[in-house]
Formats: sequence, C-alpha cells, structure tokens
Amino acid sequence: MKFTCTRENLAKALQLTSGITTKPGNLPILSNVLLKVSESGVEVITTNLELAITSHLRAKVDTAGEYTVPAKILNDYVNLLSDEQVTVSREENELLVECGSSSTKIKGIEADEYPVIPTMSEGNVYGFETGVLKEALAQVVFAAAKNDIRPELAGVYCGFNAKDAGKLTIAATDSYRLAERSLAIKEGQENQEVIIPARAIIEFIRLLSVQGGTEDIVHIKLTGNQVGIQLDGGEIISRLVDGTYPDYRQIIPENFATEIVFDKDVAQKNIKAASLFTTTGINAVHFNVDSKVKQLIMTSTNTQAGAHASSVDVEITGDDNEILLNHKYVLDGLGKIDTSDIMLGVNSKDSPCVFSGREKNDYKYIVMPIRQ
Repeated sequence: MKFTCTRENLAKALQLTSGITTKPGNLPILSNVLLKVSESGVEVITTNLELAITSHLRAKVDTAGEYTVPAKILNDYVNLLSDEQVTVSREENELLVECGSSSTKIKGIEADEYPVIPTMSEGNVYGFETGVLKEALAQVVFAAAKNDIRPELAGVYCGFNAKDAGKLTIAATDSYRLAERSLAIKEGQENQEVIIPARAIIEFIRLLSVQGGTEDIVHIKLTGNQVGIQLDGGEIISRLVDGTYPDYRQIIPENFATEIVFDKDVAQKNIKAASLFTTTGINAVHFNVDSKVKQLIMTSTNTQAGAHASSVDVEITGDDNEILLNHKYVLDGLGKIDTSDIMLGVNSKDSPCVFSGREKNDYKYIVMPIRQ
C-alpha cells in the first residue's frame, strides 16, 4: 500500500478517529488505527467494539492495501511534521511515513486481525441543520451519568417525532440534574425513540466540529440496534443502549410559585464566589428570592474557610422562595444556556427547579435540591 496526502488532512483524519482507541490490553489491536487504501481513496478507521469511526482522507493512491499501527504514535508523530506532503507506505511489517527530510517506521499488525467494522443497512433517516444539532447535543450530553450502573442513564434519550411532530427531543439525566432540548427535524417523519450512549454523542459532536463546517444538513440513521451519523468527511456508527428511558417528564414542573429573571454573567460570578466557601462534596449554595427588594441572594458557609453572601437584581413574579443547590450543577447548566437573561422557576425548597432562557423555550435545565 502507498498513498500521498497533505499533513493537514492526515492530522485531521487521525484527530477525528484516534479518540476512541483503547489502551493495549486483552486486544492490543484496538489501540491501533486501520488504514484502508483502495483505488477509490483512503479510509482511516478506529473502533472500540461499541463505536466505529471512519474518516475519508483525500489522497493520491499509488498502491491499494490495508495495515494497522498504534493510533497514538501515528497521531503524535504526524502532528510534529511540517506542513508538507506526506507519503505513507508499507514495508513488510512496518509503516513508512515520509515528509520532507524526515521519515519514520512504525511497527504494526496485519489488518485481517482488525475487528469487522459494522455497516448500516436500510433504516429511518432524519436530517438536521448541522450547527443546530451540534449545539443541541452539547447542551444535553454533559448531564448523562458518568458510570454504567444504570446503562440507560449513561445514554441520551432521543425522541424523533415522539413528543412533537417535526421535532427531535433529546434529554439526559444522572438523577441529580436533567437537561432537555428540542430542535426541528428537517427530514424524516417516522416516530422513534432510542437511547444513544453518551460516549457516542460526544464523538458525534467531535465529527460535527471537525468535519461539519461545510455541510448545511447532517443525517442521523437508525437501523436495528445501531445509530449512525454521516458527513462527506466521515461517519460514526454506534450501538444503541438496550432498555427504556425513565419517564423524566413527570419531574419537570409546569407551573411555579416563583419565577425570576436575572443576568447570567453577574449570577455566574457570584455563584463562583459562593463556591469558594462551600463544603467539599456537598457544594451547597443557598438561593433566596426576596420579592421585597427584588433580589436573588446567594449565601454559602464553610466552617473552616468562612462565609459568603451576594445578591443579583431580578424581576420577580410570585412569592418569596428559597432552595439549596449544588453550585457545580447550576454553573454547568448556566454555561449551556445561550441567552444573557435567565429564567429560574422555583416551587419550594424540596422540589426541582428549572433554568431556561427568557426568550427561548427549547431548552430546559432541571436541578434537584439538596435536602436540608
């Protein structure tokens, strides 16, 4: 096998694919990247058995062939090269990489030992605006559980035309906070609900960031127990999570005893200041809504560090109220809301509260209170 390409294109392909490779273990080849060279072009492929990523590399092909080498070594080395043409070829059991005056040989493993890469059969296809989908996925995936004790909570719920016709509703929760976003479906009328692993969603976002800049519409395809997302520059195929997602909508309040609107930037600074005086592991900040002075007062106390109090001017509808929240969860959610005016709805100190943008109702972020 032999091909020639630009260093920039090769680095981009490796950046996209090498993130899911595993450390050498029972299957050392899973730490490798598969270079698949044919007359039609070059494919750079990685898999961890649950997820497979393919990047289509623009290159001049001299000789077809396949070979695998450690992804990290190849990626790190290519990033050190000058921005010139790179020639990649196989010499016996090594990959020869030549660029300008430098060359290196990387030992690899035969491609026939690499796991079979899944392909997508016929299924339901949905189209979305590329930028909108990337933003929506990023607004939700961070709230998914970080472990697989409950596999469905380590995934992201996706309801295609399920809640509202013409809309995709996505949601994630770790039982302490929940993020939900809806966005328009540009193509596809079928009603379907699935759970996509959070790890796959993160890779979807990376694909859209690296390869999606020139495409207005991106397609998600669902077939059997697989989901795929495809652009001209690459594609990702992942297994779906088996099971049923919890009926999370029952915890989202529809009405509130107290609603306030405040400036996001000012509140974030005050919450960060309050976080310096919270107890490690609890991270509790007290939010008190005072309707008389029209302020949201934030306080925190640490028996060793001291205490903090600050206030933000707010618009208030309803009664005085208070709630104790984990400041990390609050800051996570505020960082994902893309408007400067934030609306907070509170019912009581024992009920979940809801953060959203004042002018936009397509995104909700729900935080469970800390029990006093």
